[in-house]
Amino acid sequence: MARCPWCGDDPLYVAYHDSEWGVPQHDDRKLFEFLILEGAQAGLSWLTILRKRENYRRAFAGFDPQTVANYGADDVARLLNDAGIVRNRLKIAASIANARAFLEVQREFGSFDAYQWRFVDGRPVRNAWRSPAEVPASSPLSDALSKDLQRRGFKFVGSTICYAHMQAVGLVNDHLVDCPRHSEVGAA
Repeated sequence: MARCPWCGDDPLYVAYHDSEWGVPQHDDRKLFEFLILEGAQAGLSWLTILRKRENYRRAFAGFDPQTVANYGADDVARLLNDAGIVRNRLKIAASIANARAFLEVQREFGSFDAYQWRFVDGRPVRNAWRSPAEVPASSPLSDALSKDLQRRGFKFVGSTICYAHMQAVGLVNDHLVDCPRHSEVGAA
């Protein structure tokens, strides 16, 4: 299989590429998970975060935004002592703030899914990149999503993080055209 070269041959990365990355996601809990993980990834490799993903699920109540929104000082202290996650005070605080903002978006739009998919008119942007060098780190769409999320109180949602989120949850199909997942995800 001629996969996108970014996943290399690490089994965890390959499995993520082959089964998750770029698949249109509409489950709010999964969307919240990716927001938290993408923010945690800032300055680190995605593979590092994938290796810590199960620890994040445990530490952040299975990515239940209602539970995370209610985290207080004791929870922050617990998270700062959890070697299974990225122990960065700003990223942990951002995760809690993002849970609260996430709930506000759900109240306003009915779901986070409805909110974010409106940025792409409800259909994934299907790019046709032939080499990794063509794939951008951000786009006008990620700029718009980032700006709106920040306006709503989200943290660690710069345009590059938002673009990575859009790729991960299928708002953007950035599998290279030679990768079989490009057409498979496009048919989803």
